[in-house]
Amino acid sequence: MALFSSPLSEEQETRAAKTAVRRELAANPRDRGRLIVSAISLLAFLAVWALAAWIAQSRHFPDPVAVGERIVAETASGQIPFQVGVTLARVVASFVIAVVIGSAIGFAMGRSSRLNLFFDSWLILFLNLPALIVIILCFLWFGLNEAAAITAVALNKIPNVAVIIREGTQALSPAYDDLATVYRFGWWTKLRQVHLPQLAPYFAAAGRSGLAIVWKIVLVVELLGLSSGVGFELNTYFQLFDVTGILAYAASFIAVIFLIETFVMRPWQLAANRWRQ
Repeated sequence: MALFSSPLSEEQETRAAKTAVRRELAANPRDRGRLIVSAISLLAFLAVWALAAWIAQSRHFPDPVAVGERIVAETASGQIPFQVGVTLARVVASFVIAVVIGSAIGFAMGRSSRLNLFFDSWLILFLNLPALIVIILCFLWFGLNEAAAITAVALNKIPNVAVIIREGTQALSPAYDDLATVYRFGWWTKLRQVHLPQLAPYFAAAGRSGLAIVWKIVLVVELLGLSSGVGFELNTYFQLFDVTGILAYAASFIAVIFLIETFVMRPWQLAANRWRQ
């Protein structure tokens, strides 16, 4: 992390460029190896699932082939793309609201010992408040609508984000603050060049953990009070005792989240921690 530029000799610049290239070349094989291992692990899971289904021989325990056929059929009809898209939109909206509000709260508490002391008990309260209670109260207060659903999910995630960002803010290096004061940085420049680079790993950690929590809560919200989305479809197939349909929709949405985690969230976290190397 550079707060100001310093002149480098040509030899130093060349050495730095070569180091960066070697690092990138070393990272690519590791990424490919990780993807290969993940693919092998997934195939092993499918094999175990198929074996268990063959042993069970029950309509309540379908094999991967039956679930795959249902996924193909529902995708062809347009139902899975539509329902997954609806749920994903709710996940994104709730996630963004939770990260923005939670980050602001966490940063304020991390920078002010008085605020942290006063609101720490509030944070503990909301951290331990069951998600189901928040969902029910939001539906009772605001009705069975999108605003209530997104509010309920965001409220469940905001305390987690606040805690992570608060810890990151408290770990900020005072030396960089002193340097920013010496160079007379304004608040925006100080935030952008001093605080945010140091908080980037904490934002990434909050994002990854937040995604894992938010999409599960969204499914519960849809199951309880909405008429669309993957959670609603799961509830419908549950009432029909259609395990194949339940697994088809669950697997489809999990696959989408897995892709987001693999190709968006994890690279983001690696990039956020790269400046430490």
